[in-house]
Order: sequence, then C-alpha cells, then structure tokens
Amino acid sequence: MDGPGLTKVLLQERVGDKVRCLTCERRCLLRDGALGWCRTRKNEGGTLYTLIYGLVSSLSANPIEKKPLYHLCPGSVALTAGSWSCNFKCPWCQNWDISKRPPSGGRTMSAEEFVAQAIAWGCQGTSISFNEPTLSLEWSLDIFPLAREKGLYNTYVTNGYMTPEALDLLIEAGLDAMNVDVKGSVEAVKGYCAADVERVWGNCRVAKEAGVWVEITTLVIPTVNDDEGTWRGIARRIGDELGPETPWHVSGYYPAYKFSAPPTPGRTLERAHDIGVEEGLDFVYVGNVLGHRYENTYCPDCGELLIQRLGLRVAQNRLDGARCPACQRLIPLVGR
Repeated sequence: MDGPGLTKVLLQERVGDKVRCLTCERRCLLRDGALGWCRTRKNEGGTLYTLIYGLVSSLSANPIEKKPLYHLCPGSVALTAGSWSCNFKCPWCQNWDISKRPPSGGRTMSAEEFVAQAIAWGCQGTSISFNEPTLSLEWSLDIFPLAREKGLYNTYVTNGYMTPEALDLLIEAGLDAMNVDVKGSVEAVKGYCAADVERVWGNCRVAKEAGVWVEITTLVIPTVNDDEGTWRGIARRIGDELGPETPWHVSGYYPAYKFSAPPTPGRTLERAHDIGVEEGLDFVYVGNVLGHRYENTYCPDCGELLIQRLGLRVAQNRLDGARCPACQRLIPLVGR
C-alpha cells in the first residue's frame, strides 16, 4: 500500500472514461473528480484514491464483548479504530457523529503504529469498527498480517456490504471474526438503508465457509424490525445458512440521529430472544440491557450457566476448557 495520505484504492476498474469502485456492493461508477456514495473514494485523473487510509477518528481498547463477539476469546481486549463515513443511510445510526460525516480530521496511523499500540496497551486483538470498516479496506489489509505475526486476532464489526473480492482479500490477510449487523427484512433494509440484504447474507455464508467466526447482531427498532415475522425470518436463516451454534445478538435501540421512535422495551428484546431459541438457535443474547440474564452464555443442552457477564465485563467463566462443566457439551469458542 501507499501509506497514510492519498492512497490508491485496491479494487477498481476503468469503464470508459469513468472508474468503478469494487470495494463495496454499491459499486459506484465515478467520473473524474467525483466522490463515491461513502465520500471516502475519489476519482483523480482516472484513478480512484481513498481519502481515509490510516485516518483514525476514534481509538480505544475495548472488551471483545463490546463488538459484540461473545465466543471469541471471552474477556479479551481489542484495540479498536474507527474512521469516517458509511455506505448505508440508516436514519437511526448510533455512531452518526462519525459515520454520517465525510473525512473530517483525526490522527493518521500506519499499520505498524496501530499494531505496536495494540501491544503497548496489552490488547489481545484488533478491531476495525465504530464506522463501516469496509471503507478502511486497504488499511485493514496492511494491519491484519502484522497483527497475526504478533499473535493478535483480527475482527470487523460490519454491515457486511463488502464485495466478494474485498471479503476474499480480508480473509486471505487474516480476518479471524466478524460481527455482522443484519438490520431486518429485505424490504426494511432496502427502504431504510438503501441496500440489498441478500448481499449481506451471501457474505456471511462465504465468511463462515472460509473459517471466519461469524456472529450476527440485529438492532431491534420499533416500527422497523420489531415484529415476530422478521425475527423468525432472521433466526431461521442463521440456523439454516450459518448453523444453529452461530450467536445472534438482539440489541436495544435508543433514539439517535434522525430517528425518534422510543427505546426498545425490554420485553420486546426478550420475545425476540425466545423466538430465536424456538427456531433452534443455541446462543441468543440480549444486548444493551445492563445486567440482563440473557447477556450470559448458558449450555444449550442442560442450561448450566457457563459465562456470566455484567455489561462488557466477564464476571465469571465456568467452562471446563471449552466444555460445559455439568454435561461436557462442547461449546463453540475460537481463539485462546
């Protein structure tokens, strides 16, 4: 890669006198001088450049439970970086202050600096998150191999709208796990996010088949995706396409950005959890409700409490290696 500053976009193709970006499924076709949908890619003289390589808007050492990735090294910490903008238009965005803005300053970090910072802060992994990480593809591809060499895991928290070409590069570079936000039905995602959720499901399947650990999150939003039909549809697809051991997080929404619906009631989240279990999923979690019993991991066979959580903290880990201490059921966990 070219390093911080104006960096050439890795995935692009000429189409006549324009250039098509092949980073995400919007596949923007840009004339000279134009910006893509995400406002982080620009056509300069017939070549696409990213404006955010190494540009960090937010940096913090986060518990892996914050992603949430409950079955990847529970209790570990990942150095987490965000940049700017997004390729979805969700009106309820919880990180709108960075995801709804074009590149707007911040610090620049090389891949080497980022990995060194992770080690200095005692982190066990990396995470590209906060805004849509696919927009930081080129930077991620430089970070992941360096992190792997130092014994760190690599994660994405994503809407899953990267192209297959981009996903293949991430997997090859060392993507270990990703949490993918499935926002609702085909109609809801098209109407509110201007996106095709089938592309998201397709990427989840490819990642899973390639050995990437996948967890799914649905932010449950009143009037958008808080109906039982939507929940059953998502739960069935997780079970059928990714496997019943794939964790599903149903998380509480709070009013933000341009959306003013009231916060998600706790009973709604509990009903979504119950439907996920009814549909055969082994691990369904309630998120954004501090201290809720469904933050915990229970054995799907005997109901034994395995991992007790309090918010973002693992309060107790009772696993016998990777097995239930009561019935010896093998629990799917990845990493150390």
